[in-house]
Amino acid sequence: MKLFDSHCHINDTVYDPDLPEVMDRADRNGVKAVMIAGVDRNTARRAIEIAAIYPRVFTAVGIHPHDAIQCGSQVIGELKQMAMENDCVKAWGETGLDFNRMFSPQPDQEACFSAQMAMAGELGLPLIFHERDSKGRFYEILKSDGPSSRRGVVHCFSGTKEEMFKYLDLGYHIGITGILTIQQRGKYLRQIAPAIPEDRLLIETDAPYLTPKPQKNKFRRNEPAFVKSVIERLAEIRETDPEVLAEKIYQNTCKLYGVSE
Repeated sequence: MKLFDSHCHINDTVYDPDLPEVMDRADRNGVKAVMIAGVDRNTARRAIEIAAIYPRVFTAVGIHPHDAIQCGSQVIGELKQMAMENDCVKAWGETGLDFNRMFSPQPDQEACFSAQMAMAGELGLPLIFHERDSKGRFYEILKSDGPSSRRGVVHCFSGTKEEMFKYLDLGYHIGITGILTIQQRGKYLRQIAPAIPEDRLLIETDAPYLTPKPQKNKFRRNEPAFVKSVIERLAEIRETDPEVLAEKIYQNTCKLYGVSE
């Protein structure tokens, strides 16, 4: 089985003591490629450092909506420079809207989101989107701001069926995490996941968060190797062969991020 963890944060400091072991476990579990998402300048730099060591690690640069209050033209310019100078940068993100905890005011989040989408368009990079409790505002901005040719993935999707189809109608991919494997929290997602077209599916860990079952019973920290549990559960609910589905999703991810299979 060949897997692509399309979104993780192994640039987090919790992996500093044992990153080589983490990457070795990923390889032994069939994870042949990894996308590390940036949430600010420091995590973007760290992701690029990791990619310099591991050849099948790719990175994204971006500002998370939690940090949007710090998102000015200088910051966007620094991220642009990183993207232009490092071949490992294959996407922009994660960026979007998060009205759950409101670490940054809504006007700052929306301005930062639009500025990052514009920069991704200038560089020709796909976007990694974050959305939480935006009450439709995320979709409104996506629909009105930018060309129909924009590519991207709504990562860690946990919305409604109606929202899912709206994103699909705009041409975006849907990222599925270990939430799918959790008995109560993932119940609704398991109901609607079979409706996602096969060529729009991506799988991810969002490590170190959202550890899937059965690993959740033993490990608090998620890691790329555990994405295997996501594909196995996804294949089960879609009633298909996990290896066949994994191969298709691997192709989807490579195509979206513009990397060789």
